Amino acid sequence: MNQRLIALAALLAASYAAAEVAVVVNPKAGVDSLSQEQVANLFLGKATSFPSGGAATPVEQTDGATRNEFSTKVLKKDAAGVKAHWAKMQFTGKGTPPKEVGGSGDVKKFVAGNPNAIGYIDKGAVDGSVKVVGSF
Repeated sequence: MNQRLIALAALLAASYAAAEVAVVVNPKAGVDSLSQEQVANLFLGKATSFPSGGAATPVEQTDGATRNEFSTKVLKKDAAGVKAHWAKMQFTGKGTPPKEVGGSGDVKKFVAGNPNAIGYIDKGAVDGSVKVVGSF
């Protein structure tokens, strides 16, 4: 019984470590780093530009573990909470949710091709086409 619990704990720890999320921007965005609060403000529509003043275009994944991890760690909301937030923002005319694309590869491609874009991907998917401005 104890061996099963140890194996389960090790498996959970490994999956948690693998789920680190990298917030990425286009290398031309002029942004070096962003705090968790700054990222959350951009993805929740509370801010529309980077601290440097440039316009920011958030893009997020359609679904999956990376999106859930980002919502929990950065936005401090579960999926239902994020949907409720955006429903309220749309109903009151205060904003529209970020564009949704597929998974990490699709977000990376979008960000690499758009100088104002900001997105999040699995940390293991990072390459030279995007710049990491935060890891959570």
